[in-house]
Amino acid sequence: MTNQTRRAYNDLHDHIAELDRQGLLIRVDREIDKDAEMHPLVRWQFVGGMKEADRKAFLFTNIRDGKGRAYEIPVIVGGLAANPAIYAVGMDCPVEEIGAKWKDALAHPIPPREVEAAPCHDIVETGGVLSQEGHGIDILPIPVSTPGFDSAPTLSATNVITVDPETGVQNMGTYRCALKAPDRLVVRMATRVGGAGGYQHYLKHQQQGDTEMPVAIVLGCPPCVAFMGPQKLPIGVDEFDVAGGLAGHAVDVVRARTVPLLVPAEAEVVIEGYIDVTRVEPEGPFGESHGHIALEEYNMPMRVTAVTRRRDAVIPSYISQVAPSESSVIKRVAYEPLFLSHLRDTLSIKGIRKVSLHEPLTGLLRVTVITVDRGIPRTEIWRALYGAAFFKGDCSKICIAVDEDIDVDSPDSILWAMSYRTNPVHDMQLLPHRGQGHGPKREHAGEEDSTLLIDATMKSPMPPLALPTRPYMERARTIWEEMGLPPLMPQSPWHGYSLGAWHDYWEAAADRAARGGYLENGKISLPQQRPGLKPETKFDPDTGEPM
Repeated sequence: MTNQTRRAYNDLHDHIAELDRQGLLIRVDREIDKDAEMHPLVRWQFVGGMKEADRKAFLFTNIRDGKGRAYEIPVIVGGLAANPAIYAVGMDCPVEEIGAKWKDALAHPIPPREVEAAPCHDIVETGGVLSQEGHGIDILPIPVSTPGFDSAPTLSATNVITVDPETGVQNMGTYRCALKAPDRLVVRMATRVGGAGGYQHYLKHQQQGDTEMPVAIVLGCPPCVAFMGPQKLPIGVDEFDVAGGLAGHAVDVVRARTVPLLVPAEAEVVIEGYIDVTRVEPEGPFGESHGHIALEEYNMPMRVTAVTRRRDAVIPSYISQVAPSESSVIKRVAYEPLFLSHLRDTLSIKGIRKVSLHEPLTGLLRVTVITVDRGIPRTEIWRALYGAAFFKGDCSKICIAVDEDIDVDSPDSILWAMSYRTNPVHDMQLLPHRGQGHGPKREHAGEEDSTLLIDATMKSPMPPLALPTRPYMERARTIWEEMGLPPLMPQSPWHGYSLGAWHDYWEAAADRAARGGYLENGKISLPQQRPGLKPETKFDPDTGEPM
């Protein structure tokens, strides 16, 4: 262990300064309502017809909530991946070198360096003060991501740290966390196959007969660490080691104050506490990256034991929900090179030009397009299709191989190739036995999905489209235009709307959240805690019971 010395990598403050220097940052000093205006305002650059290269990071410095309460801590939205150029600033390399840098970091990890003193401990709150309004997590200006649908401000740009109770190896994942009280929130870790490493730790604590699991939620940290959460690394790999590989230098870590975990020394905010592994609490609705609202379900309640932060803290928030979004860009820029490397290097398939994960609405996980050289043997095309389909369990439900003349960003071009360059009986195959992956829970009744081409019409009511509802988008557009930002060209869909599976109970909760009343929603869900249920058990708003 050592005292902290000058690090060899950028922290979030350095990153913001570099974005500003490169003209990739918009500073918003006018008053902004975090519950009803912040995310809709930034959302316009994803649904307003702007080119990807013209998107910016937004730094908000004058923040209030739906009740008019002011906050001192700034919020940055889109600051890590509003477009690939912003992501490249965080990676400290040109866009075209991102894939190679990830590959090198995975091959040459560098363990972290533990320090005694750290900026993340400039201000520390513990004990009884955490339960008071205006303290604990209630002091943080966390925005409502999808006003009109979401029932609470929700942490989105997280690095959630847990530790394997058997091996002692830490895991870091990006999970949503809904605010319920100044000293309580509810964490959602994916339970699906290939999902959260943190959930595997949760299960081990249950198997050991523990009642709680230590956890640290990091908000804002050096980009080389922040990028670890959304990236899918093998379970058992310590993300701090790979972060060191990205930085080319050991990342500084420090021991948390109230839980037995190591956290980034330069973290902006760290929320420490314990997840109850014996009971669950209703959480949601919340707009998800699969493009639908995740309806209310039971997830993991966490009691907060400490909130530590830098004196000059800045809180990041991801724009997620319907793709394209910051959430989809941060995954696409990292995932596509991994797919290409798998096909070219691991499977040694010649003639693969690029792999593209379709982003708008499908959110990267469902449609994979492989561009191949003309003349590549038919056997190699099929090896590439099979290889992509099975590379990641939650990706590539639909795989398409195309010639290099097809614009993979144009659905019309892809449909044209499928219409005139295939004979379905010979050129299409159905593959059974794949996991459902990330999607609305009502998408299928069974436990399996398949890889196939399907009729994509809605067969039954589904959760709402995960965009802020029309009144909030229109309100934000007025602000956008008052600020003199670039002209908007709205592209459908540009606001959220119900697709049938929506309840007045959730409508009321969303309305309270957008008006700054999330604490009331937390009081409603607290008595609905239930013991013995698996996280992600569905909640029935008609009965207030599991379903």
